[in-house]
Order: sequence, then C-alpha cells, then structure tokens
Amino acid sequence: MWSITSQPVFRRFVATLAVSAALTATSGCTVPIEAVAGISVSGDGHLLGVMMVCGHHVDGATLYVDDADADKTVTVGSWTADHPLTSGLATWTLDSPATGWTATRSLTPLTTKTTYALYGWTKDNSSSSSSVSFTLADRDGLTPGNVLYEKISNSGDESAVTVSLAEFKAKACDNV
Repeated sequence: MWSITSQPVFRRFVATLAVSAALTATSGCTVPIEAVAGISVSGDGHLLGVMMVCGHHVDGATLYVDDADADKTVTVGSWTADHPLTSGLATWTLDSPATGWTATRSLTPLTTKTTYALYGWTKDNSSSSSSVSFTLADRDGLTPGNVLYEKISNSGDESAVTVSLAEFKAKACDNV
C-alpha cells in the first residue's frame, strides 16, 4: 500500500522542519543596530553621552555595569530623550541635568576598576545603538572634542577608538 510517509520527499520535508525548529529555538533575536554610542567629556569635565543615529531613531540611553555575568549587570543611569533622536548627532551630560533629556535613573557614582557600557534604545525595541564600554581611566584619558566608541570594521570586528567629534560624526555610521 502506498503511504506518503514512505516517500523520500516527505521525509526530507519533516527533517527540514525539525532542523528549522531547532535553529529557531536556539538562536537569539536582536533588534537592528541603527545608531552608534560613544562617550566624551565637556570642557568642565562632565561625562557626555554621544549618539550618532544612522537610521530609524533612538528614544533613550542606558549606562550599566558591563559584566559577562548577567546577574551582576546593574543599571547605573538611564535617560529618555524629550523627542525621538532621528538621523544625526546628539550629545548630553550624563552626570547632571541635560537639556532635551530626562534622567529616568540619575547617574550613580562611577567607581575605578569597573567597566561600564552605554547604549541607545527605542521604546518599542525596533532598533538600538551599538554600545561603548569604558572605565574611569578611559574617561580620564579623553579630552573635550574627542569621542571614544566601538568602531566596527568591514569584517565585523570591534575595537575601541578615540577620534575627533567631527570624525565620529562623519564615519561612525560607515559599518552600521
């Protein structure tokens, strides 16, 4: 008697469905990265968030302790822009009130030997920014007008670089 389950095409179809289901279950989904986060310092020494929006928009930013152990990840500051940030550059002070931003969690004091990460997000999780990791020593090495960010190469490798604000504005979106 003929049975559809004995046909090679059907067996391959079932095998393909099983593999697809397994891959879907084990792969993580992330939102598109459509902005680049960086840090800088103001002339009077305040820590600045720097965001270059390359597409879509960004609604806010969060600074957290960057730790491989998710249980040790702690938010140390969070800000919401008064209006969605669209294509272009935005900067704001992280450690004091900033025009155009509302601190949803005021910045807690940063400590030495701790690595922090800043990234941008959207309220609806439709996109985000790349993040930038830094320590207080990295911050202390910055001068006004320079930006520290994670540059992404053509091959997808990331490396921390410090560039002028003008170069950041001109090139940060190149590999996003």
